[in-house]
Amino acid sequence: MKELDRNEALELASPFPYVLAVTLDERDRPNIIGLSWWMFTSWDPLMIAIAVGHQKYSHECLEHHKEFVLCFPSEGQEKDAWTCGVKSGRDMDKFQETEFRPVHSKCVKPPIIEGSTIAYECKIMKQVETGDHTVYIANVMATHGCPDRINHLYLVHYTKLISIGCAGEIKTDLIFKE
Repeated sequence: MKELDRNEALELASPFPYVLAVTLDERDRPNIIGLSWWMFTSWDPLMIAIAVGHQKYSHECLEHHKEFVLCFPSEGQEKDAWTCGVKSGRDMDKFQETEFRPVHSKCVKPPIIEGSTIAYECKIMKQVETGDHTVYIANVMATHGCPDRINHLYLVHYTKLISIGCAGEIKTDLIFKE
């Protein structure tokens, strides 16, 4: 084995499931951030953690409202999902500037993104500072999904999104790269 720099290691570790976290700002305006740093942390109760950079607008939002909806964007949503990962909610209303449509959540205030493969409504229970990110650990309050939209998106080294179905089929013709 050879020693790798950070970029080589991230590329070789790819792809990572790409998700969108919907938050609310201090005025209750929804914001969407693209993330690949998330994980399940418990089955009973079901819990999820997300890591958000301190400088991100969504970090500010999560400090105001301790809730988020974690949505897995489905095939066909890659362009808007990419926009939500590279543009700041400080500068734009992502629901206005994309084709994403908000759907009312059952247990939390931030909305669900219509057409997501799966969506987890989450309430933050704890947060941990880790260098330049905060890890938000949350209880899953409700889950929603579109069983007919089984292909969701994966991030390859912060450069492109690919679509992979739950059976493992890769859709290379759906590669999206800015």
